[in-house]
Amino acid sequence: MDQNENMNKDNPETEEKKAEAETQTPKEEPKKEEVDFKAKYYYVAAELDNYRKRMEREKENLLKYGNERVLNDLLQVVDNFERTVDMLKGDQDPKVKNIVTGLNMVTKQFIDTLTKHGLTPVDSVGKDFDPNFHEAMAQEYAEGKKPNEIIKEFQKGYTLNGRLIRAAKVVVASDKQ
Repeated sequence: MDQNENMNKDNPETEEKKAEAETQTPKEEPKKEEVDFKAKYYYVAAELDNYRKRMEREKENLLKYGNERVLNDLLQVVDNFERTVDMLKGDQDPKVKNIVTGLNMVTKQFIDTLTKHGLTPVDSVGKDFDPNFHEAMAQEYAEGKKPNEIIKEFQKGYTLNGRLIRAAKVVVASDKQ
């Protein structure tokens, strides 16, 4: 054994091969690990970027549509103001006329405030029926009106920043009597 050991020590080629074998094996493993870590890094960086974008979209939508529930509830109050004004319009008593004028002013101010926050009414009467914005409550024959034209509005519809929050309840013209 001593001679083999001496031969291996004396033979420079054998030592070089051993050195190459030792250096090659560790170099290949870290390269593979480096590639895995790089791939993982890019994946995590892309996920973080997607998360950041998604949070920005959610934040924007929250700011844009966060008050939807409150505004939807306030629309019922506006409807009641409008109904009250409609019922009292025909009265000839000067005191009632003053009340109607005051209610009109409050209703207008209320609607202007809601409009300032992104709420807009849906145009209905005289327009073609659009199921995306209108809810048909009835059909009536109306002379001089084309089929599917809206002739009456029971309840106004509203959009909040372009998104429908309440469909208009309407009566649609029919071509049949």
